[in-house]
Amino acid sequence: MRYKISGRQIEIGEALQTHVKSELTETLEKYSLRPTDGTVIFSRDAHYFVCEATVHLSTGLNVSAKGRATEIYAAFEDCREKMDKQLRRYKRRLRDHHRERAQPVEFAEASMYVLAANGEAAEAEPEDLQPIIIAETETRIPSLSVGEAVMQMELAGAPLLVFRDEKTGGVGVVHRREDGNIGWIDTSANR
Repeated sequence: MRYKISGRQIEIGEALQTHVKSELTETLEKYSLRPTDGTVIFSRDAHYFVCEATVHLSTGLNVSAKGRATEIYAAFEDCREKMDKQLRRYKRRLRDHHRERAQPVEFAEASMYVLAANGEAAEAEPEDLQPIIIAETETRIPSLSVGEAVMQMELAGAPLLVFRDEKTGGVGVVHRREDGNIGWIDTSANR
């Protein structure tokens, strides 16, 4: 497994990198997962250290967690414990997903835009009401079943996930509702 361990405006020592690699590997091996690569980023937030970790699995799914504490090692341990809890919760489903899926998840490329929020930029908006694009990047849209999409959204800790439905081929969106339930928008239902 490849690791990318870095810090935002803080130095990350060799001892911390070794600790992160060994502990994260141990956590992932406990659930018999085949990770391909992991990214761990440390940063500061006032007097707290923040650790954000994302691990890409060979099945195409991602696991993400975020921890914070007053010491850098404790921030990593908080992050690792949250990832462990997510993996324990989804262990059976992850294994079943791997058995059912003979091939890794396929991804389609798409453009993603960041639009200007209300404020100074909105005052300069042209009369034709076209939004002002601040940034443009490429993103990947996975081909998943609805159950896999919900699991991926939960593992990534994301508020929503856009995916291509393997069964219908349509674009779908799963999202966390304010009442705590999961919403599913199915564009193939209106065809």
